Amino acid sequence: MAGDSYRILLRNEYKIVKSDLIQLGYVRSYKEKMKWLKAAFSNNRSLIVLDDSDIPYELLYALQQILNGSRMILTSTKTRLPPNLKMKSDPHPLRLRTDEESWALFTHALDVSIPPELLKLQDEIAKICAGLPLLIVKLAEALEHKDATIEDRSTVLQQFHHDQQQLWSNTLYKIHKDLPLYMRRCLFYFTLFPRDFDIPARRVIALWVAEDLVQPKGDNETPEDVAERCLNLLISQGMVQLTKKKLNGNAKMVRLPVALRQYWLSKAQQATFHGVHTNTRSELSLGTNKIRRLIDHLNKEDTSFYHIHGDYGTASTSLTPYYEDVLSFLSFDTRKESKPGEEVGDFLHHGISSDCFLLLLVLDLETVFRPKLPEAIGKLTQLRYLGLRSTFLETVPSSISKLLNLQTLDMKHTSINTLPNSIWKLQQLRHLYLTEGSRSKLMLQHVARFPTILLTLCGIFVDEETPVRGGLDRLLNIRNLGLTLSIKQGVMSLQLQAIVDWVLKLSQLRSLRLKSIDENNHPWELELKPLISLVNLSYIYLLGRIRNPSIISQLPCSLIDLTLSGSRLVEDPMQSLDKLPNLRNLKLLAKSYLGKNMLCSLGGFPQLQVLKLWKLEQLEEWNVEKGALQSLIDLEIRFCSSLKVLPEELLHRTLLKIEVIPSL
Repeated sequence: MAGDSYRILLRNEYKIVKSDLIQLGYVRSYKEKMKWLKAAFSNNRSLIVLDDSDIPYELLYALQQILNGSRMILTSTKTRLPPNLKMKSDPHPLRLRTDEESWALFTHALDVSIPPELLKLQDEIAKICAGLPLLIVKLAEALEHKDATIEDRSTVLQQFHHDQQQLWSNTLYKIHKDLPLYMRRCLFYFTLFPRDFDIPARRVIALWVAEDLVQPKGDNETPEDVAERCLNLLISQGMVQLTKKKLNGNAKMVRLPVALRQYWLSKAQQATFHGVHTNTRSELSLGTNKIRRLIDHLNKEDTSFYHIHGDYGTASTSLTPYYEDVLSFLSFDTRKESKPGEEVGDFLHHGISSDCFLLLLVLDLETVFRPKLPEAIGKLTQLRYLGLRSTFLETVPSSISKLLNLQTLDMKHTSINTLPNSIWKLQQLRHLYLTEGSRSKLMLQHVARFPTILLTLCGIFVDEETPVRGGLDRLLNIRNLGLTLSIKQGVMSLQLQAIVDWVLKLSQLRSLRLKSIDENNHPWELELKPLISLVNLSYIYLLGRIRNPSIISQLPCSLIDLTLSGSRLVEDPMQSLDKLPNLRNLKLLAKSYLGKNMLCSLGGFPQLQVLKLWKLEQLEEWNVEKGALQSLIDLEIRFCSSLKVLPEELLHRTLLKIEVIPSL
C-alpha cells in the first residue's frame, strides 16, 4: 500500500470532512493500520463514502471492524465483491438515466453556460450517451470549450459514438456472465426494432410472451409477470434504458443503447439461437437459412424490401423459399399514405396463398397506415399477437375469429367500432385493446363461452343493450379495465349497479378507467361502491358526476395514481385523499371539485409527487400547512381562473417545479 492515497468523505453531526488517507499508505503492519483507523473514526458516528474501484479489500475489512455505529457507502465498478465482506443491503446497480435525467446531468457537469449550439444537439447527446452516467460526464467535459463551433461539437459527438464501446465493457461482461439464456434472448429482441427507437414496454412484454421467450414458474404467476420482471431487471442492470416512466413509476418506454445494439449485431452470427443473413435485417434459422423473423425497416438493401414494396408486384415472385418458416413479421413502415397499407396487404395475401406465414406467431403492424388485411388471415391459426395499434383501420376481416390461439388483439387508435360476436371464440385471448372514443361495442348475444383468462379489456363501449350480468361479469381475471358508459336514464341504475358489482369481483384488478358520458359526449352520472377491497388496484381514472361522493374516502391504500374529472364534488377532496399512503400522482381535472377552498394538512399525502389542478373554476383559496406536501416535485395549475395566489408554503421550495397556465 506504500505510496497509495484513497480519498474518503466523512460526514458526522457537526461537519463534513474530506481526508486523503495518505498516512495509511505508510503504515506497514495490519495492527498499526487498525490502530490508525480506530483513532480516526472511533469517537464519532460518521457516514463514510468510498469512491474508488481500486481500494484494497483489506481496507474495507478494517473499516468494517471499527465502524462503531457509522455507515459506509462503497461505489465500485466491480460486479462482484468478496463473499466475506458483510453488507447490510443488497448492491444497488446504477440504472441508465432517462433522456430528461441525462440532459440534467449533462448540463450540471458542464463548467460553462449552455451555448445555443448545444441546445440544438440535445436529442443527439441523449441518444449517444444512452443514459450512461460516466459517458454523460465525459461528453460534457469534451464539449465544454467556450469557443467550439457546432461543427467541432458534432465531430466530438461522432467520435464518442465510435469510441464508447469500452465504457460499456462492464455491462457486456454482465450480459455474458450473469444473464441466463432466456434473458439474453429477450435482450436480443430489442435489436429487431430500429436504432434509437423508443419501444412501449407493454409492446415488448406482449411480444416476448407471444414468442415463448419467458415461462412462468408456478400456477400463481403469468407469463406477463415473468416478462415484466425480466424487463425491470434489464433496466436495473443498465442493459436497457428507461426513456419514459408512467406516472405510477412503471416503465412506459424503453430503448436499447446504441453501443449494445452494435455489439449484438456484430456478434449475431456467432450466437447459437439465431442467425442474421448479410443481406437482410431479418433473422434466419442457422440450420435452414430460412427467415424466422421478418423485419421491415424500409431498407432497400434488405432482401425482403422488394418482396414487400417492389413495384413489379409480388405475384411474379415465389415467396415460399423465403417465408414458409417465418414466426414473426414486424413492420416499421410509418409512411402516411395509402401505399404502405396496400403493399403490406398484397404481400400478406400473396404469401398466405403460397402457404407462407402458416407458422406465424406475431404479426405486428403498429403504425402502418391502414394495412389491407386479407380475408385469408384466418389461415394463420398459430398467430398469438396481432398488433394493429395506430393503424387507423376501419374494419377487420371477420375471419379473425378463426385465430384460435390469439393472445393479444391490439386495435387501439383505430376507427373500428364493431367487433363480431364470434370474437369470443378466441379462448386464448389475454389482452383486448380498442379505441376509447370510437364507441367500440362488443356483440355478446348468445355467447356460451368467454375467454376466461382475459387480463386486459380496454376501450369497450357499454350502453343499455350490453349484457353485463351473465355477460361481461363472467370475466373475473381482468387486471386492466377501461369502459366508456353511455346509458339511457331509464335503465341507468340497473346497468351501473351491474358494472359496479362486476368491478368489485375483480380481485386482481390493477388499473380501472371508467368514463360516463351522455349522447353528446359530456360527463354524465357515475355511481360507485367503496373500492377499498381491491387491494391490487394502483391506478384509477374516473370521468362523470359521482353520485355517492363518500366513496372518495373509501379508496384502496394501494392506490398510486388517481384522476378525477367532471366529478362535481362539493366538499374538499383533499381531506379524504391525503390519507392514501401510497398516492404519488393526483390530477383533479375540469369540474372535479366545485368548492371555493382547499386545504392540504401537515402529515397528509406522504408520497405525493405530482399534483395537477385543471379548470377548477370556483377554487379561490388553496392553503398548504407548513411542512405539508414534502414529497411534491411537480405542480401544474391550468385555467383555475379564480385562484389568484399560490400557497406561500410552496413558493420557496427549490426542488419543486411549478407550472401555471392562466385562463385565456
